[in-house]
Amino acid sequence: MLNYLLGYPNLKVYQDDSMFKFSIDSVLLPNFVTLSKKKGRILDIGCGNGVIPIVLTTRTSNPIDGVEIQKDVYELAKRSVEYNKLEDQITIYNEDIKEFSKNCETDMYDTITCNPPYFKDMKQNDDLHKAYARHEESLNVEEVMVIAKKLLKNNGNIAIVHRTERLIDIISAMKDNNIEPKKIQFVYSKKDKPSNILLIEGTKNGKPGVKIMEPLYLHNSDHTYTEQLNEFLNNSL
Repeated sequence: MLNYLLGYPNLKVYQDDSMFKFSIDSVLLPNFVTLSKKKGRILDIGCGNGVIPIVLTTRTSNPIDGVEIQKDVYELAKRSVEYNKLEDQITIYNEDIKEFSKNCETDMYDTITCNPPYFKDMKQNDDLHKAYARHEESLNVEEVMVIAKKLLKNNGNIAIVHRTERLIDIISAMKDNNIEPKKIQFVYSKKDKPSNILLIEGTKNGKPGVKIMEPLYLHNSDHTYTEQLNEFLNNSL
């Protein structure tokens, strides 16, 4: 089925009810990442049905590569790109990112984005699609940063969205791979709830110094989206 993207009335993506659907995380990340104004190339690791690459096209004309390991999810991404007539800007690959990166030259990309699996342990009742989307069955944070270290140009940046509880793991993985954390934004479902999601960006061989952005609140008490979220999306265009 076709679904509209939050904040983007002219964009739609294909989804399958039997698979893990995209969440608001995949819309927040492409609006958070810092994009170079110079000509460069972008990589989205684990692109799913193509949400992040598609949203990125509203902010940049640079070419974007998306890599997705699951064949049927890759097919959804291809269809989504074609539906939005973005084939000239977005290329989707059906590969394991670890194999993909082995075959790439070093320093290929200016920017990398990734909405990685959040949890370390797979639940017994999870099917294969949910396992790849939710749990670190095929890719963990440390491996993402190893890949970023190879593929990013010097002073290129990687941005990911993840669970707030994994902040220290993420920073450690960045530091181990010469990626300096540069900005962090904590995301809250509501003002009276603790942060459960964070957005973090690091720069390869960057100078020390991290900026903590203002908190981002997603929902009002009546469960509607906040004006702050709408401004967050609109200010990135």
